[in-house]
Amino acid sequence: MRYNLITLSLSVSVTLSLLAGCTEAESYQEYQLVQAEQEETSQVVCRLFFQDHDSSQLKWADLRESSSFLLSEPAPVKGLPELDNTRQKLVQMERIGDKVITGVRDDQDGGFQSGWIFLETGVEEEAHGDHSHWSYESEPQLLHSQVDDQQGNPAHLYQYDARFYLANDRNNGFTRIDPALWIESEPTKNISAFHAGGGNHITLAVANNSVGYSTWIDGGGPNKGRVDVVPVSDSGTKDVSYSFNLSSGAIHGATVVENKVFFAPSEGISWVSVDPNPEQPKLIEEIKINSIEIGTDQETKKPMRTGAFTVNRDRVLFVSGSGRSTLLGIINATSDNPSLTKIDIPMDVNTTPTTPQVVNSVSGQRLAFIFHDNKGEEQADEFMTIVELDPNQDFDYSDATVLSSIKVGPSAVDGHYGHHDIAFDNSGRYALWSNPGNGSITLFSLKTLEPISDFTVGGKPTKLIVHGEMNSSH
Repeated sequence: MRYNLITLSLSVSVTLSLLAGCTEAESYQEYQLVQAEQEETSQVVCRLFFQDHDSSQLKWADLRESSSFLLSEPAPVKGLPELDNTRQKLVQMERIGDKVITGVRDDQDGGFQSGWIFLETGVEEEAHGDHSHWSYESEPQLLHSQVDDQQGNPAHLYQYDARFYLANDRNNGFTRIDPALWIESEPTKNISAFHAGGGNHITLAVANNSVGYSTWIDGGGPNKGRVDVVPVSDSGTKDVSYSFNLSSGAIHGATVVENKVFFAPSEGISWVSVDPNPEQPKLIEEIKINSIEIGTDQETKKPMRTGAFTVNRDRVLFVSGSGRSTLLGIINATSDNPSLTKIDIPMDVNTTPTTPQVVNSVSGQRLAFIFHDNKGEEQADEFMTIVELDPNQDFDYSDATVLSSIKVGPSAVDGHYGHHDIAFDNSGRYALWSNPGNGSITLFSLKTLEPISDFTVGGKPTKLIVHGEMNSSH
């Protein structure tokens, strides 16, 4: 029997009480004793953090294993600023080591209270050569929060070269946050620096910890397709070095790999080489803007585009298209003329693909996961497609292939919110994904590629972060 440490439904409790000839209170007390025994003999697998969209709270729980898998009762991370869930929402979330940052967005373009929250996971890793020892004795703790009416209502959060980058949309710039600069004995030490560049709804790529490419979302006018090039430093900058414009606008994605910067405008993909000397302004004639066509959407007959990238090793991954035209795109960034591999991911016309998330599993497989999330009032069955990126393990993804599609719990999409999200333990043994539509989180084996258990957590779990792995015996 599997025990879910989170909830015990009243109906089950009453049934158990009747069968056992005891009161409901006695039944629940017995259940709590079983919980305690299970926890005592169990081992922590990893620590999970998830955003509850309903309450605008960041919660955490430990996944444990004994004879079965258990999830401790989720609790809000202590000390975090109390958000107004009718006006403020947690947005993207990233982890570097044992540090996590999540953005906060409000309903007044940053004029109410927006910004960022910086915390420690409480998970400690002690490296022992070919393995690590993991400790889960400490609870997560808040390190710093910057939530006020001066943060420009961030939407996007990135990490490059072990630094966080938060896009301050309405301030036309971005904040660089260096977790390595955090010193517990000096909590007021400045770990962040603002850089001017980009506008309205910023996406961002930062190369070599020295140059940022910050975009404008405008689909027309003088800022259509505009990219600002900004020198990056610990102290920040008030000035853009220079700008250039892509041939199409509405840029909604950017990343960097192999000394190339990739952008996601309204048509196809554009890329430029990283500028090794960003302090020196450039003329538009000096900048070579390259294009990669994705194709034409069979349904809309319009050029295909994407909205976000995932980087794995020297490849750029993205999804594009709709319905039966949906595809996973893989760009080989090592080439002087990057090539594009396409993998068909056909899906219901009423669903939309999520940005692929990639893991190297304990079995040696390099896997990408793509959810099919409902996008409108018409509710279709929702699935997760698993793609093996490198079946023969020669680091050439041209042989990528779809392994399977698994039915998942419902999403609860509302604009940018309410999508499924997936995260992986450090060992590559397990994945956990959120099902916002039914308030549950699913545990999945990366070895057997099958679901293991569903845990009811309530609310609308959305963004996930996982840290740690189970200690190995030796």
